[in-house]
Amino acid sequence: MTYEETLDYLYNQMPEYQRIGERAYKVGLDNSLVLDNIFGHPHRHYKTIHVAGTNGKGSTSHLLAAILQESGYRVGLYTSPHLTDFRERIRVNGEMIDKNFVVDFTKKYRVQFEPVMPSFFELTMEMAFLWFAHQKVDIAVIETGLGGRLDSTNIITPMLSIITNIGLDHMKFLGDTLPLIATEKAGIIKQGVPVVIGEKGNQEVERVFRDKAASLQAPIRFAEEEINDLSAVRAGSRWIFHTREYHSIICELGGFAQQKNARTLLTAVALLREVGLVIPRDAVYRGFSQVITLTGLQGRWQLLQQKPKIICDIAHNEHGLRDVMEQLKSEQYNQLHMVFGMASDKDRESVLPLLPKEARYYFTRASVERALDEQLLQEEARAYGLTGERYGSVAQAVATAIKNADENDLIFIGGSSFVVADALPLFS
Repeated sequence: MTYEETLDYLYNQMPEYQRIGERAYKVGLDNSLVLDNIFGHPHRHYKTIHVAGTNGKGSTSHLLAAILQESGYRVGLYTSPHLTDFRERIRVNGEMIDKNFVVDFTKKYRVQFEPVMPSFFELTMEMAFLWFAHQKVDIAVIETGLGGRLDSTNIITPMLSIITNIGLDHMKFLGDTLPLIATEKAGIIKQGVPVVIGEKGNQEVERVFRDKAASLQAPIRFAEEEINDLSAVRAGSRWIFHTREYHSIICELGGFAQQKNARTLLTAVALLREVGLVIPRDAVYRGFSQVITLTGLQGRWQLLQQKPKIICDIAHNEHGLRDVMEQLKSEQYNQLHMVFGMASDKDRESVLPLLPKEARYYFTRASVERALDEQLLQEEARAYGLTGERYGSVAQAVATAIKNADENDLIFIGGSSFVVADALPLFS
């Protein structure tokens, strides 16, 4: 098979949750454990760091990988979903997995893994673990896919666990209250393994984390307590963070949420030093300031064009979009144009009230089965005072927004990672 044929096989034979939703979701670790045995437990050949959370886990994973790379380690990075290239999910020191390895892996092990009937995520996770072993990484940063306790990645025993925050998302699978979701995310906490909690949440959520950590004798650190003096100043499209220990950390990521992520990262760095990693101060500065260059991260308050200014962001739930909408308020423009689409399984009743009523909307549908019909989105949005036209593709919506916008207007593209994924190639 060619590389393209291999991808077609993986997408069509191994159901992918990101693309088709609920039908691809498999509960439990049974498949992951069987696959891991087939491939010889490759993740045991290097240290791992496990990252979960409702929002911010992708940025946190990339920032941590960048800092560790700049500390001289060979670092694997496994994240999902990808935006424009499947290989974004699996990187070593920022370089995407080799196409030939994807083909050879599928060809070599197909007879062994097909009877297991794994999901796309379960199989590509093992592909990543094996690639990292082949590449002789020192450490791999592993992002969960969905939840924690029953997530495929939860077969690893990391040197550090990180839970960024808890918000209402994937409630059909994780529970419909914050404590229930926190319980699922807390499932990545392991016996004796330190854990960093980025945002405490409410008292019930905090108690879930404290109780779980205590039951497993896992040292727990809350980033809001550890880094309680962080201040942030805007510098163009970037942030400059200040703490007692670090002065003038320049962060290449410009989203409002990065202030919270910075606390999480600095707390994690301190803990990793305690367990024996050598992380120089200048590596922390370089990791923050060059994270996009070092890891290829995309889609986080990303500036795509000037005049008119075009920004995209993959935030897709109430917890994430609240920060993004606040950041939009801080921008200066004559008219705001919103190219907006959602996944069909997201909670529109919590998202639509957050959106600015004064904007001109271009309701659209991403090119995945899971995307919400643009006409339905337009009709539901109207009840919240949001008006605009609908478009059957992101490309058509973006092109129309650009045609309608003056050079001092702002175009925002978002509502779903799939909308951003369809938009990015238009600006490459």
